[in-house]
Order: sequence, then C-alpha cells, then structure tokens
Amino acid sequence: MNVYFDNAATTPLANEAIEAMNDVMKNCYGNPSSVHVHGRKAKAHIERSRKSIAQHFNVPSSSIYFTSGGTEADNIAIRQTVEMFSVRHIITSKLEHHAVLHTAEELAEKGLTTISYVHHNGLGQIDMSHLEELLSSMPHALVSLMHANNEIGTRISLREIGNLCQKHHAIFHSDTVQTIGHYRLDLSATPVDMVVCSAHKIHGPKGVGFLYLKPGITLHPLITGGAQEKNLRAGTENIYGIVGMSTAIDLAYHHLTEHEKHIRDIRNYMKSQLIQHIPDVSFHGDSSDDGLYTLLNVSFPPLIERDMFLLKLDILGISASAGSACSSGSQIISHVLKAIESDEKRPAIRFSFSRYNTYDDVDKAISVLNKLYQNRIN
Repeated sequence: MNVYFDNAATTPLANEAIEAMNDVMKNCYGNPSSVHVHGRKAKAHIERSRKSIAQHFNVPSSSIYFTSGGTEADNIAIRQTVEMFSVRHIITSKLEHHAVLHTAEELAEKGLTTISYVHHNGLGQIDMSHLEELLSSMPHALVSLMHANNEIGTRISLREIGNLCQKHHAIFHSDTVQTIGHYRLDLSATPVDMVVCSAHKIHGPKGVGFLYLKPGITLHPLITGGAQEKNLRAGTENIYGIVGMSTAIDLAYHHLTEHEKHIRDIRNYMKSQLIQHIPDVSFHGDSSDDGLYTLLNVSFPPLIERDMFLLKLDILGISASAGSACSSGSQIISHVLKAIESDEKRPAIRFSFSRYNTYDDVDKAISVLNKLYQNRIN
C-alpha cells in the first residue's frame, strides 16, 4: 500500500464528514433560497454550519462567507478590496501562493494598483523593518501575507503584522489555508481583516471553503447573479460541502491537542530519521517547532536528477510533492524555492503529514530513500 505524504496539497476525507454529507445528500434536496419547507431545511443546514464554524474563531456568524475554496476567497479579498477601498498599493511577498501573487500581478498589469514585495531571509521569514518602511511610505495599502507557507512551512505572527498594519491604516489579508484546523485562531482578538479556509486541507470535501471578513468590512461580489451569502457570492450554495466542512472543522478543533501532538511527533521522527540515514540532508524554511508542524521541505544531496526524484518515489510507493499542488505539472523549480535561493541542483521534496499518518509510514519512506541513495537507482 502506498504511503501518502502530500497532505498540504489535499487530505483524506474524514469518515465523519462523509457521513454528514451523505445524510444531507439523501435527505435534504431543497434550494436554500426557497421559502417552502424543503428550502428552509436546506437553509437551516447552512446557517447551523456557519454558526458552528464562527464559534471556533470567536466571531459572529455574519462574518463567515462560504466560497468554493481558498483560491476564490483570496480572489474576493484582494480584487474587491482594491475596488471597494480604492487601494492603490499591495504589499506582499514573493513567497505567497499564486492565488495571491497572480491576482495582485493582474491588478497591477491593469494599472489598478502597484505591488511592493517585502524582503525576507533564507528561511522565508519576513523582514519586519522593511515591512514598516513600506507601510510608512504607502499608508492605506492592502497587505497580503500568508500565515504559514504551504511549501516551506515558515509562519508569520498575525498579531505583530496586524498591529503594524493598524498603525499605518492598512488592510491586512492573510491566506490561512495551511493553519486553520491546526492552530487555534481567536479572530476577534487578532488584528487581521480577512482570512481564508479551504476544507480539503483539513479532511473536509474539495470545492468548498470560506472567507472571513472582519465586522464592518463590506465587499462587492466577485460572482454576480443572486443574493446568496449576504450578497457577496451569487449561486446556489454547496450545502453538503458546507456541512462536510463544518464537520471537519469541528473534528479538528475538538481533538486539536491530540492531533497536533501526533502529527508533530511524526514530523519530528521523520526529520530525525532523515538526518540519521541520508548524508548531507538539509531542510528549507523553518523546520523548527516554530514552523508549520504539518510539513517538512527536504533538500536532498544531488545524487539523483531533481525531475526524476518524485517519479522514483511514486514508483516505490511514496506520494509526496515538489511544491504547491497548483504547479505540480511543472518541471521548473517552484517560485518559493527560487525566492529563498534554493540550490537547484539539490532535489527538494515536500513531505506533509496528517493525523492518519503513522510511524510505519515514515519507516517505509526512509527505507525507500535509503534504497534510492544506496543503490543509485537510475
């Protein structure tokens, strides 16, 4: 049986989420915009899910807007903030997900805004002095910086950056796709204006997520044609996806302590085994306990061609990735690794973990890696 170490790309769907979704699919087929009993039943599922999700983040349910996932939520946040608040400058980094970078670049190409990239070090940590310098010269900007990098695991302080944004009257958006469900976030006490979630990163279904907007922030819809989601997103809601996401978030936070310990222990065990068995191995980003505990981005010695490494791992039963799943078909080094000036001759593999991974999975992966390096399979 293959070992799955690509949970930063997507996670196995939790059985509890499947059961909750099946119940809705079988027994709730009304349109939630309809006023009859079937529609009201569907609407009740959505609003119960919205309330449950909001409670985990200590925010009013009216601040949660359901979307098709993190990418759409990022697009709404960035595009509509630029439009609604006449933002003429976006401050971001070259380490961001393409949902942020490509959106900002397109807006800049159209002449709607300009972009500044905050400096960072080789671990991907943001240069706070440079960020303050940018904010001082460009007040009322939109700052978009991800909470934890999806490729190298380096985290930012939402509180520190948020306070800096408030000082300079900037709007702060953070892609929290990799941290929701893995860290507790009290959004009512955190100086962040917008965050996003994608359910399939936390054992929920694909095709559903949410955007949190700080109370008081109102945006125009990106998709028009109906009054759903309090006029922010037109289209009939994905009822069973929303219920599945709510169930997955409930599971994540009800068992957060035990899940975190298990995943962190698995990750640290793999790190120690890699150091023990693979000569000259190193790690990209922040691989300490301060980094994202669900992944390791490993820099291997250049004994095997980089472009063949993943294929050989796959053939030998290990599913991992070379970076963001959104760019998985590319043979070019990822933009994140390029930004931190990674050595392109060294294969970089991202191993990402979930509560379903075991120590046996790690042992199998180490055995496969030993085979690759000891036998020089070509």
